Amino acid sequence: MGILLSFFLMMTLVAGSRVTAFAQVGAPPAVTTGGERGAGKEHHPEIRRAIRALENAKNDLEHASHDFGGHRVKAIGHLDAAISELHQALAYDTH
Repeated sequence: MGILLSFFLMMTLVAGSRVTAFAQVGAPPAVTTGGERGAGKEHHPEIRRAIRALENAKNDLEHASHDFGGHRVKAIGHLDAAISELHQALAYDTH
């Protein structure tokens, strides 16, 4: 079941859909910017929610009770790659 959740989560990100249904309740620290974005607003909240959702899925898979023929470990690797890509996307945005 956890592998299916991970696959669904990754496909949702690829399709550009929001994954707020899987987001963790707590909000990340707000990143403030000046100018047109307005002070106090979070910078790229959708990307940050996606990162939290992927981290939650990774945690679920890490605590799964079975190996699933190596597929669970492989899915965790894909989640790590997706999380890394999203962090790089945030770093790339210099606006």
